[in-house]
Amino acid sequence: MPAPAPWSHELELEGLPVSVAGARGFVTDVLTEHDLPSLVDDVQLVVSELATNALVHARTSFTVKLRTALGPAVVLEVRDGSRTGPKLLAAASLDITGRGVAIVNALSQAWGIDEFKGGGKSVWAVFSTS
Repeated sequence: MPAPAPWSHELELEGLPVSVAGARGFVTDVLTEHDLPSLVDDVQLVVSELATNALVHARTSFTVKLRTALGPAVVLEVRDGSRTGPKLLAAASLDITGRGVAIVNALSQAWGIDEFKGGGKSVWAVFSTS
């Protein structure tokens, strides 16, 4: 059976709280379109965390991108206008913040940050499709 054709989809969203729900809806629609319903819950949670980080810390509009990768895998990227990347923290049991990157780390195969020379960054996470 031949490998599925590569694909890529992206959506630019305003830096507003409602955009986090828009990001979740976008990844749900794309993954469903490409017959990957088993990834929806994990990718929705990760995009929620990354989009929230963009809102709270970057305070800019942001772009959500989903694309295929070798592996087989899907890569989620959230790009914003800040150069400051998220950090993996060890939140205490009663802390109400500080768990977002730990969630990304737990649910994805790998994650990282790419900084752009002209400003901004992309935080990405990889999810296995097999």
